[in-house]
Amino acid sequence: MTVPTTRKDLMIVNMGPQHPSMHGVLRLVVTLYGEDVIDCEPILGYLHRGMEKIAENRTIIQYFPYVTRWDYLATMFTEAITINGPE
Repeated sequence: MTVPTTRKDLMIVNMGPQHPSMHGVLRLVVTLYGEDVIDCEPILGYLHRGMEKIAENRTIIQYFPYVTRWDYLATMFTEAITINGPE
């Protein structure tokens, strides 16, 4: 009886954080050879949604809910900058 050989090819997989609060902040393009990681390319700043363009036609009070979604990791700081900046 012969043991079948398995064929290994390079596989490129898009990965990212699994926690919902991290959605859009980071993307990883991982190259795998079997179970071994050959290459990993991080893509940062994947969250941009044109916030400056949205702010052009709104008051600060109308724009404030967008600011809380700007950066999921430092929400309190972006809120403080937005409110204290115009004052």
